Amino acid sequence: MTNAPVADRLRARVASAVVPTGPLPRPAPRNYVFDVVLALVIGIASAQYAIAAQDGPQHVVVGGLVAPVPPQRPADAFGAVLVVVVAAVPLALRRRYPLAVLWVVLYATLVTPFDAPRLTFYACVVAAYSAAAYSPYRPPALASLAVVVLAVGVFRDPELPVVPNQYVPVLVLVPLVVAANGLRTWKVRTDEGRAQVSALERERAEALRRAVEHERSRIARELHDVVTHHVSVMTIQAGAARKVMAVSPEQAREALLAVEAGGRAAMTELRHVMGLLAAGGPDPADLAPQPGLDQVEALVARVRDTGVPVESRVVGRRRPLPSGVELAAYRVVQEALTNAVKHAAGGAAAVTVAYGADHLRVEVEDTGGGPGPGAAAGNGHGLIGLRERLAVYGGTLDAGPRPGGGYRVTASIPLEPAAEAW
Repeated sequence: MTNAPVADRLRARVASAVVPTGPLPRPAPRNYVFDVVLALVIGIASAQYAIAAQDGPQHVVVGGLVAPVPPQRPADAFGAVLVVVVAAVPLALRRRYPLAVLWVVLYATLVTPFDAPRLTFYACVVAAYSAAAYSPYRPPALASLAVVVLAVGVFRDPELPVVPNQYVPVLVLVPLVVAANGLRTWKVRTDEGRAQVSALERERAEALRRAVEHERSRIARELHDVVTHHVSVMTIQAGAARKVMAVSPEQAREALLAVEAGGRAAMTELRHVMGLLAAGGPDPADLAPQPGLDQVEALVARVRDTGVPVESRVVGRRRPLPSGVELAAYRVVQEALTNAVKHAAGGAAAVTVAYGADHLRVEVEDTGGGPGPGAAAGNGHGLIGLRERLAVYGGTLDAGPRPGGGYRVTASIPLEPAAEAW
């Protein structure tokens, strides 16, 4: 009974040790090409050594004297080449299966003759590096590296392979070139990363600036639409009250009541617009809903109260539309009637709202007249704001003089096709 928990803990530790820390690497095609070339180079060089070693002892120059090198060649050339193939070929997959490649090369190292360690030494070095760099199985990889060290440096001939003199410059220069290239690549990537971060910061700042400008323009349009209409109507009503105050106090009183109502309506809409600027948002109890086409009649009535004859009609079957479309259409009527009050005093106006199958047409025309109070304050921003507002919904605005006199403003907004009633 006492051994069961210990065995369970041991099994749990073993299981946790073989759990990978990530997926196996997926080398790019160019990595496979490099590894295949590396395996060929190591395999051919080791095979040439195995074959050349059969010809006799090697020599090395030491202090100007030629000294024989102890034989480091296998007894059987065919067996040596076979060991070289077993050790070199798996290196082509050293990135994809680094730990398995190390075990295969380690086996080839263990069966390598003691008198020819060079046959598998270089393949073992490459396989050990690959397992340490790429294997996601960290505990087994570290244990395998320890076995490699023991197998190569302790339990075998302590003499490591002798490197021929002609290979020494290569062994010195190649690591330097690789290190320099890696440093340059790291620097280039760092500079590119910094440039990308700077570009992203500039794009974010530009996007923020455009958003601020767009919001500023939207608020300016709302303020213009709200203030211009109500102030124009209030100015006309106040002027009428001043003219009739002495002779008809009752009419003056009605005009002043209209001024008061217009002021209250202006304040309500101003609170709605300004509430959008508040950090916490507007209080819904203090704000009226955004106006739509159902309030066009009330708008016409307010203008009619100023003394401007206004007719309105609806063509087609009235149906609910998106709130943004209705607000845009309402602002078209409001701006056009405001311009009629300011610039066509003494004339008549007509409002037409036509519901088509796939579009909404809003038309406001007046018969012309003289400039009214506040006519000099116009600067054309109202029509510009209307075009921008309609452009959001793909609509267009056409404004210009009528052939028979007066002015016409026509807006067309595309709609989803109306559903057929069953």
